[in-house]
Amino acid sequence: MADLYDRADIYDLAEDENSYKAYKKHWEAILKNRKIETLFDVSIGSGSVTLPAAELGIRLTGSDLSESMLANCRKKANTKQIGIELECCDFRMLSTKFSRKFDCVASTGNSLPHVNNKELLKVLEQMDALVNPNGYLYFDMRNWDKILREKNRFYLYNPFFKGDTRINLVQVWDYHEESTITFNLLYTFEKDNQIFQKEKFQEEYFPVKRQMLLDKLQKMGYEGIEIMNFPACFTTADPMNMDWYCIIAKKCAASRG
Repeated sequence: MADLYDRADIYDLAEDENSYKAYKKHWEAILKNRKIETLFDVSIGSGSVTLPAAELGIRLTGSDLSESMLANCRKKANTKQIGIELECCDFRMLSTKFSRKFDCVASTGNSLPHVNNKELLKVLEQMDALVNPNGYLYFDMRNWDKILREKNRFYLYNPFFKGDTRINLVQVWDYHEESTITFNLLYTFEKDNQIFQKEKFQEEYFPVKRQMLLDKLQKMGYEGIEIMNFPACFTTADPMNMDWYCIIAKKCAASRG
């Protein structure tokens, strides 16, 4: 079955100017009281999450393993007149293409769980090697602790519209004994109460427990580790109980990398 990540045209269907503004507010909260001028997103995708940071004066660099996603990101950046350097690269191979350091190295869009936990820890080490002393590591993702605790399978999302087309999304999640989860996604497109198009996708994930991330960050010499809601502009709820969260941590000046 097709991978949604290969279909940039469908991947971004739910994104609009309101979500762009929400992500901009998110970065305002993340950047507040932090000295960050350069940001490298190692899983930038189509740029929906990260591009708004450029409007706050951040110099952006991005990489992704999908050329089609990068093409979409470049198109969005041009539309917004945002300067950005983009490179096609699997984040498991960062050390082969990047050597300069950044004030913040990020992974957005729940991308880290696409690789198994052992590979993920190595990815974090490669990300750490690109962080300036007193710089930051950042990532946002689904709350996998909550997912594994509740083990819900069926998700019906509110429909959204593109012109006169109504788009519906249903997800069914399969939990496997080998600690992986398959997301089965069905998009239906309809006009005049008639479905004229269906698109099916599968995504495989390796759940990431929050404590594993925190332990690794501490081991690499990070401090001031903060867990926030995603987007971070939502401050009234406990991020431990939200469906998504983000983590930002500061690298000690004396730590290696």
